[in-house]
Amino acid sequence: MSTWSNGTQTQALPAYAGVQELSSSPLWVYIRTTGLGSHTMGPWANGNFPNLPVNRKILYRLPRVSNVPVTKALTGLGVIGYLVDGVALFDSRDAFVWNRTSETPNGNGYWNREAYVNEGPTFDPAMAHQEPTGTYHYHASPVALRYLLGDHMTYNSATQTYKEASTPVERHSPLLGWVSDGFPIYGPYGYSMTNGSGGLSRMLSGYQLRNGQRGSDNLTDRATLPVWAQRIYGVSAAQRGPAVSTAYPLGRYLEDNAFLGDLTNVLTGKAYLQGVDFDLDVSNGRWCVTPEYPEGTYAYFVTIAADGTPVFPYNIGRAFHGSPTGTAVTTFSEAVSTHFVGGATSSLVSSVIPSTGAQVTLRWTAVEGGSYQIESSTNLAVWTTNAPAVALTGTFGSNSVATIAAPHSFYRIRQTELAAYDSAVGTGDNGNGGGGPGPKGGGGMGPREPPLAAVSPQSAALGTTLTVTFTLGGMAPPPEIIPSSALLGTLIGTSVRRASPTTVTANFSLPANAAAGSVKAAVVFPGPPGMGSVTFSLSNGFTFR
Repeated sequence: MSTWSNGTQTQALPAYAGVQELSSSPLWVYIRTTGLGSHTMGPWANGNFPNLPVNRKILYRLPRVSNVPVTKALTGLGVIGYLVDGVALFDSRDAFVWNRTSETPNGNGYWNREAYVNEGPTFDPAMAHQEPTGTYHYHASPVALRYLLGDHMTYNSATQTYKEASTPVERHSPLLGWVSDGFPIYGPYGYSMTNGSGGLSRMLSGYQLRNGQRGSDNLTDRATLPVWAQRIYGVSAAQRGPAVSTAYPLGRYLEDNAFLGDLTNVLTGKAYLQGVDFDLDVSNGRWCVTPEYPEGTYAYFVTIAADGTPVFPYNIGRAFHGSPTGTAVTTFSEAVSTHFVGGATSSLVSSVIPSTGAQVTLRWTAVEGGSYQIESSTNLAVWTTNAPAVALTGTFGSNSVATIAAPHSFYRIRQTELAAYDSAVGTGDNGNGGGGPGPKGGGGMGPREPPLAAVSPQSAALGTTLTVTFTLGGMAPPPEIIPSSALLGTLIGTSVRRASPTTVTANFSLPANAAAGSVKAAVVFPGPPGMGSVTFSLSNGFTFR
């Protein structure tokens, strides 16, 4: 728990890190998180990075059943999944594209700048940073999380740095989280064979820098796209980018890489094969057995070099393998079962440490910021206070109390106080919302609804799937602000992305059994500090036919 401010991003109250609640329905898994890492976050760029992380108050749902479409959906800017520490996963881009004459943010283009190559100096030791609204996120190997989960990592507490271990790999990498298509993502080490046999090995990326090696072209003028980009973008090869130079070096863009599956091995004269020459497909995953999925699953893997240096495409490729139906939601729209609560609402679990003499030691899980009282009884009816105010600062608390003069005693521990904190419940408001001793904190000044200028198309038949374009009216948020959701009535869109400074696109599947009629169309953005979310809406903006 801590607070910070740089005048723009302000975490005015302490916030609990990570996942605060895990719930599920038959079709969805819901994660409630602050988006803050459980490890030490920062520093970024030696203290010269303008952005700070904040409590994003996210409720995100992931599909329990993953569909694999023939036509793959491109990854969007912003969140593409969440890792088990509650931190967001972003794709491999930094949001800048070549627009035929220069690099611009959040535009449409076929030469997309890499985040690790261009933004790497702003990453903290955990290999993460945050965008302007304060969403802390990973683009590449989440080394701090991998270390906490027992992956093949070491940590130097003196320098606060992480490093790939030099000893032989002894176990399959842990499950790190889930991408928004519902498929898991693992660290870099998996079973050598997809059926779970053959020992362990580092998963090899299927990509090759276009430097003339392994059958790739020797890219100099960026006159053509690689085959994988032509295929998933649906465009011809002739899409010109900036010539390779000191200002625009090779490796600056995603499209500076070729996929080995599209190349011919010049030594054998045969095509490179997945499972023989490389491990992972164009989306940076494969169908395989893992410890958590003994019957097999499609799984993404983090890719690194032997020394731990991140290797393109780092987490997932430019397109999802499955349908990315996972998205942020504002509330539960169905009955759910809650499996875990954390932070301020964590369950108190106590135990007695065996002891001798006239002392008994109690140990219990404690919430940071909490104070506790220890009581004892011989009959479970009358209780005596033994320690009225035990303040704790760690994960576990313990206290020694004198044994009551009776054959047997019962002990209980009660939480008596909890310091004010910024709750994970509510709308993402850059940490300036209320909070306090309970999960109902949150606030800001509530939502505002400037108009949408247009919605296209304006109607569709029930039972169809379509992409809807929302044109923002009034003063649109800055181009770097990523929308958190798009809605047609209560229907939540997927693959929500900022198509241009004034437009947002999202995919919708209209239920065949929905009621026909007009509904409100809306796009929700995180708002400025202290002002809650901003919803651009248009009443009766879309019609279900």
